[in-house]
Amino acid sequence: MPDAALGRARLLAQGLVTRPHASPQQAVSAFVAMQGQDLPGVISSVALRTASGSSDDVLDALNAGDLVRGYPMRGTVFLMAREDVLWVSELCNAGALQAAVNRRSDLGLDEDLVERARQEALTVLPEHETGLSRSDLFARWEALGVPTDKGRGYHVLAHLIGRGDLVHGPWNGTDQNIVSSAQWIGPGHDLEARFNGDRVAATADLLGRYLASHGPASHQDFAWWTKLPLRDIRAAWPLISADFESGTDEEGVERHWRPGLLSEVQAERAALRKPLLLPGFDEFILGYKDRLFALTPEQHQLLVPGNNGVFGRSLVIDGTVRGLWKRGGRPGRRTLELAEFAPLAKAHAATVRRRFSEFPFHAD
Repeated sequence: MPDAALGRARLLAQGLVTRPHASPQQAVSAFVAMQGQDLPGVISSVALRTASGSSDDVLDALNAGDLVRGYPMRGTVFLMAREDVLWVSELCNAGALQAAVNRRSDLGLDEDLVERARQEALTVLPEHETGLSRSDLFARWEALGVPTDKGRGYHVLAHLIGRGDLVHGPWNGTDQNIVSSAQWIGPGHDLEARFNGDRVAATADLLGRYLASHGPASHQDFAWWTKLPLRDIRAAWPLISADFESGTDEEGVERHWRPGLLSEVQAERAALRKPLLLPGFDEFILGYKDRLFALTPEQHQLLVPGNNGVFGRSLVIDGTVRGLWKRGGRPGRRTLELAEFAPLAKAHAATVRRRFSEFPFHAD
């Protein structure tokens, strides 16, 4: 069964109720990384946690280089603050990079082709102040004999981003341009510069920010989120354990959260009862090993049909998912399409309509 009390605490920790962050960079930095496969969705996710609630502010942060997208862990794209993407990738990405290498022969790629693409990108991208679109970069790779069809261009790009050579940078109107890390991020942000190469200290920093933004959460949640081994997490925990409150549930799961969170939940009970509309890949749903704290297995099948990795947008009330929503209609005449798991109270239905009218879509 869903655990509404846990959901309420996580909603508040994630900033979805109080919108505590003054800027998009502050919001993303608090999380370290926010799931970013769906770029319009993660733009909305950031805006929903900031005081202004503006998607334009998020785009401004992308264009200024304050926010970038990388592949820091799990072979998945995340939105991150500029100063975090390189050291987190270095800390967490070894397994994903090796898995990519192991798939290379199946794609008809080899190390020479990947290195050829890398050298071309590092040469040509600094010649353009805001980088190149993915299609323009792929065209240059094709001209060098590096195939980009059948997912091969995406594979090479993800590998070069994952190893820290490139990042997704400024908005180009439809997507983010690709830029070199040396050009867009600059020096001083790798593991050596930030933590003197100390992986335990780096893990402690990452764990502390994860628990503060996602807690109550367990070490197992963090291990799933980062793919770091539990032995590394256990070694880092003593460095930050005094900064958190902890508790064990009826099933023996130990979780940790920032001090005072549970008291804040009681103070914000009225606000927590108000409906929220969330994007499909929001960290409230995807930031934990087990999503069933927020919905039943049957509802989860509706949220992720066939468990195919494509998430619907969720309606959340009082810590649990109460339905799914879509944006229908045409530009200028958008409509809310709502599929409740159970009929909503009239007051909730009116709030949902208002949330839709206020939702920070990045474009019509």
